[in-house]
Amino acid sequence: MLIAQITDTHIKLPGRLAYRQIDTAAMLRACVSELMALDPKPDLIVHTGDLVDLGHDAEYAHLREILAPLGTEIIAVPGNHDERDAMRRAFPDRDYFPAGSFLHFAVQRGPLRIVGLDTVVPGQGGGELCADRLAWLEATLSATPDVPTLILMHHPPFLTGIAHMDRIGLIGREAFATIVARHPQIQAILCGHVHRAAFAQVGARTAMICPSPAHQVALDLTENGPSAFRLEPPGYMLHRWRDNQLISHAAVLGDWPGPFPFFDGSGQLID
Repeated sequence: MLIAQITDTHIKLPGRLAYRQIDTAAMLRACVSELMALDPKPDLIVHTGDLVDLGHDAEYAHLREILAPLGTEIIAVPGNHDERDAMRRAFPDRDYFPAGSFLHFAVQRGPLRIVGLDTVVPGQGGGELCADRLAWLEATLSATPDVPTLILMHHPPFLTGIAHMDRIGLIGREAFATIVARHPQIQAILCGHVHRAAFAQVGARTAMICPSPAHQVALDLTENGPSAFRLEPPGYMLHRWRDNQLISHAAVLGDWPGPFPFFDGSGQLID
């Protein structure tokens, strides 16, 4: 099973640029084109939040128009730029979206169970896993202890060292790690929010942040680094479940030179 992960697409109204610089719609269209050209094609696409920039219904309509050519199921969790009710209206076909306050869910797709966590705190950049959400997660994981599981969440459950992003990180990450450690069926925790690839062990499981197909947060590990982004090469991730093992790849979008052979026609290493 092949899963493509995208995140932090920040789609705005048609013609609007994010931060007056980034054509996020054009960049997502380029990502869609590359995903459609993959061989093999993904069986599923997951989106780990910040689908749109301001949570407007018209932004979600714009997003759906851009994603429509994929023709592949997309499973998404909300990010801090999303609005829960607008997201429900945008995806009325998602019968697994609950009607309550939190937009979390569990679905079976092929051999994997996908658990989506809602870490949103309305009006805030940071996220939280409160007691109610943690209790739901514990019960959901306990219900199927023998099914390989992926967790989707927007805010990563670890500190990255990028100070301004850590200040709007996840409250409740310690309790989350304790729950995760009790459930060995968890194969990985897939996150967004930080707009660049990063990895950590959380509860003895790998948690990974996917790069954005738009702008990347600047890699600045100083204690008081400014809130800033860079127009580095955009990207996405591919996760392949095969032989009871998850293998993850960070992919860079763009038309780059190559591929070039390592060996010549006689099988000799090119020198």
